[in-house]
Amino acid sequence: MSTLRLRRREASGTPGDWPDSVHPVLRQVYAARGVLAPAEVEHRLARLLSPQALGGIDAAVTLLLEAIRADWSIVVAGDYDCDGATGTAVAVRGLRLLGARKVSYAIPNRFVHGYGLSPALVESLQPTPQLIVTVDNGVASVAGVAAAKAHGIQVIVTDHHLPGEQLPDCDAMVNPNLVGDSFPSKMLAGVGVMFYLLLALRARLRESGWFARVEKCTQGKALSDSRDQDDRKSTEPDLSSLLDLVALGTVADLVPLDFNNRVLVEAGLQRIRSGRACAGIMALVEVGKRSLATLCSSDLGFAVGPRLNAAGRLEDMRLGVECLLTDDAAQARRHAERLDVINHERRELQATMVAEAETMVAGLKHVEGVGVTLYEPSWHAGVIGLVASKLKERLHRPVIAFAPASEDDPDHLRGSARSIAGFHIRDALAAIDARQPGLIERFGGHAMAAGLSLKAADYPRFAAAFDAIATELIAPERLQALLYTDGELPPGAASLDLARQLRRAGPWGQAFPEPLFDNLFECAGWKVMGASHLRLQLRDPRDGTLHDAVMFNAYHGQSPPPRLRAAYELTINDWQGRESPRLLLRHIEPA
Repeated sequence: MSTLRLRRREASGTPGDWPDSVHPVLRQVYAARGVLAPAEVEHRLARLLSPQALGGIDAAVTLLLEAIRADWSIVVAGDYDCDGATGTAVAVRGLRLLGARKVSYAIPNRFVHGYGLSPALVESLQPTPQLIVTVDNGVASVAGVAAAKAHGIQVIVTDHHLPGEQLPDCDAMVNPNLVGDSFPSKMLAGVGVMFYLLLALRARLRESGWFARVEKCTQGKALSDSRDQDDRKSTEPDLSSLLDLVALGTVADLVPLDFNNRVLVEAGLQRIRSGRACAGIMALVEVGKRSLATLCSSDLGFAVGPRLNAAGRLEDMRLGVECLLTDDAAQARRHAERLDVINHERRELQATMVAEAETMVAGLKHVEGVGVTLYEPSWHAGVIGLVASKLKERLHRPVIAFAPASEDDPDHLRGSARSIAGFHIRDALAAIDARQPGLIERFGGHAMAAGLSLKAADYPRFAAAFDAIATELIAPERLQALLYTDGELPPGAASLDLARQLRRAGPWGQAFPEPLFDNLFECAGWKVMGASHLRLQLRDPRDGTLHDAVMFNAYHGQSPPPRLRAAYELTINDWQGRESPRLLLRHIEPA
């Protein structure tokens, strides 16, 4: 088992000329994330990268233009996670805004169709569409695209996952992570790739004169009597109306928040805070008991995203997509409440599975293995990714959790992998596949997360192969868990003003982490809240200042040490309309 060590981030340069209103602590926080000047946090939409740099986008736009003009039937083929669901909603809403009238969607059921655009999903599409547009999947759908082409269906793939050795024979592919693609940012989520395609499509429609004045198509009897394509001409649609969905999918998919992604997320957050989000997101924020006015990226990641993801994990993500597509507030609320119930079921199932997994690895400290694989026949395939994530955090080793592919197919397993920094999990699976062809039936993913399938009989052989590749590629020092902090706050700096600046300074997220400080404190008092949460009074020994602090899921029957070093976020406690600074503890150790 790993022990956690605190390590302080180092600035990548000297902070530039910031306005006096920017707190010195915030300037140092920015510098530790490579941001040295105000321009680097000006998250204006005008500074988004151009869509034209995306490879394949011209071919995709040309095909979509033909589809809209010829009134083709279009099916958006999404994925069953939050990125896929929001990307599907963006595609359906966006294509309709741009004039497509026959747009529907299909989301695979993980237990029936498998992942992505599979042959089984293609066969389920009735009536047969003329065009399929994938979102957040497709780069690995060689067989699925072939099945679509056999039915005479044209296919546009939009994806952000890393490609394998063979690409599908589609009509167009937009993916910033294809070899040789010149798009400056490789960090777009699937929903971001789809949004960029819509931007490029709108630009082409604009150039072609598609957007006419409303008056031109409403004069006389034209609108009431005619159904020609001029009826679909209108003023140019505002695609920024989709940015609430883009923000949610981007944060929930844990893609790194580089500058371009921060622009997208910040614009979406502003839209949600102002009450202009789609009815589904508004309802999900409400059932998640989050404040619209102060909503931040962590609320999307920890309250909104999980409720949407729960449908894809335990039931059918079509419920989540319907929640995001409806414009009826009452209907959205009903969907959100159902998603909330499913999410509670997911939490209970996850707690049980994690407890079983922890029992399995209780003796791991006596084992030399580096790559951890776990399998339990009773586990649910929709929750194994969360189990792998929890165990990875606990052990600080790459973990793959397996479950039967379905109740009807116990002879095949599905695995979900989570990795640690410095160990590219998808590349590791590719290396195993190269060394032992046929052992893995299918795999795909990113550096930090991946999915795979294999025969149940091959599980022991795979477990040995995974441990071998992890042992080979991971240096022993990387198995030491580190928690990076922004250092100590000076005496008196933990103020409400700084807490407000830190909250507004994001959006924080993957690869642009929320500010975390560490200080020495004396424990002046504590009590248990609920079953396992701690509320503490911490005294700063430098000036005697008392700070309110909380730490969730931290009480296990022992009192906090009288002197401790705590890693914490400086947050705002809003109680009955009164705001005060509060320390949200992430780690404590005796001092």
